[in-house]
Amino acid sequence: MDRLQAMNTFVAVVDAGSFVGAMEATGLSKPAVSRQVADLEQHLGIRLLHRTTRRLSLTDEGRLYYLRCKEVLAAVREAEDEAGARATQAHGRLRIGAPHDFGILHLASLWAQFMALNPQVEMDIVLSDRVVDLVEEGYDLVVRIGNLSASGLVARPLAQTRMVLCAAPAYLERHGTPAHPEELARHAIISYSYSSHGDDWRFTHADGQRSGLRIQPRAHANSGSTCLALALAGQGIILQPDFLSHAALASGALVELMPQWQAGTISVHAVYPTRTLLPLKVQLLRDFLIGAFESPPWHNPDSIGQRG
Repeated sequence: MDRLQAMNTFVAVVDAGSFVGAMEATGLSKPAVSRQVADLEQHLGIRLLHRTTRRLSLTDEGRLYYLRCKEVLAAVREAEDEAGARATQAHGRLRIGAPHDFGILHLASLWAQFMALNPQVEMDIVLSDRVVDLVEEGYDLVVRIGNLSASGLVARPLAQTRMVLCAAPAYLERHGTPAHPEELARHAIISYSYSSHGDDWRFTHADGQRSGLRIQPRAHANSGSTCLALALAGQGIILQPDFLSHAALASGALVELMPQWQAGTISVHAVYPTRTLLPLKVQLLRDFLIGAFESPPWHNPDSIGQRG
């Protein structure tokens, strides 16, 4: 059995959703396609596909093996393409995902630099606060903010961002300034729908005390920028990362509340499918982002206005 060819056939079956669909991609007959997948399963000693008369679906082991096969085949193609003079020149399509607000504020101005450094790379940039499936949706790398669930993915830390409780001076003049988390129950709260903690807000005092409450928001929004805009308009209190609020805080348009009570920090990560056989274009993008956020702009007041 030619294992590389069998892996390619297996990937073609999964991508096409059927043995018949894989025939065109591989140039093989249906019996040959079926035989190669069966030989691969026998060699591995596991079932890769659930087969019914109506459809095919991956087993849990098959899903992981499919991911690894894609990595190996992509690496082989890239090794062949980059042989000789192109060995150090990245090329091809890069599909990148990032949260909407972070993508606009802190990534949009970086892409031109990366493209100038890598003229043969094609960029496909998708902004969404939805947690995407890298493998199913064909992403090479995504930027994620917050707690990461256990997975077979690799996460490289880029930066930290602090959660800041804040409101506009006009709101505080009308409603007063809370001094303790429990007082938030009497205030208008603007909540971010995709928060990993939902409407359960937790705070830790500088002396180690802990306090928390379940908020009753006046408004929910699935956009941090919308939460920020409502706060700037004096409509309530927000708890948002400083990558979003730092400029408004520095200008005085927003005021940090209860600085002795902290809501913690969250991490910004570059997430990609594998640590081994990583395509050159993904390596270069990862390293580029690490360098770009070595000194995050929201940690540096002098950078306000330069990158969002």
